[in-house]
Amino acid sequence: MWQFLLDLLFPKFCFGCQKEGSYLCSDCQATLEILSEHQKYSGKNLKDLFWSVPYQGFLIKKMIQNFKYEPFAKELSQPLSFLIINHFQLIENPPSFLTENSEFILIPIPLHKKRLRWRGFNQAEEIGKELAFYFKIPLISDCLVKIKETPPQVELSEKERKENILGSFLIKNREKINGRKVLLVDDVFTTGGTMEEAARALREGEAKEIIGVVIARG
Repeated sequence: MWQFLLDLLFPKFCFGCQKEGSYLCSDCQATLEILSEHQKYSGKNLKDLFWSVPYQGFLIKKMIQNFKYEPFAKELSQPLSFLIINHFQLIENPPSFLTENSEFILIPIPLHKKRLRWRGFNQAEEIGKELAFYFKIPLISDCLVKIKETPPQVELSEKERKENILGSFLIKNREKINGRKVLLVDDVFTTGGTMEEAARALREGEAKEIIGVVIARG
């Protein structure tokens, strides 16, 4: 009933065609290039990376920007997370972490406490919640902490991004990640500076293996 009243008072409109009913209608979703094959990635600290769509498209950019910036459409976490789920469904050989009795845990890239207060939620954690519910993988949000307030990465060059994010993350409750395999969740992967630095901190916390999972790659 509460959701019905919210939809009545604040109806949703598709970010693509403005059709009423949802933030992403089935017709506009069909225009997104959801990857049906996994493109292998190997970084300094990340073993692999899974991403569902390229970030160059107008529609996906518009959705992610409205998810992260004012007026903060928090409910976009559902259709955006479904793009990741859809990608995993399309892959011919699903990754091992989607099987029953998987050893993996989900950890979202954290926000600095000031930015969290400003936005009211952590977009990576909201995506993580959707993935955790769908795939039945535990979500742990109290191990990786951002201790350094940094300007948005999008405003910086590749070199500045690496310097900006260096030393930004701290590990707490180390026993929860010691020897565990981690799916590190974020919204967008561009140069990889943020995710690689977070993965470095997790490695220092004795995480066994770290694989990135994002909506889009720039």
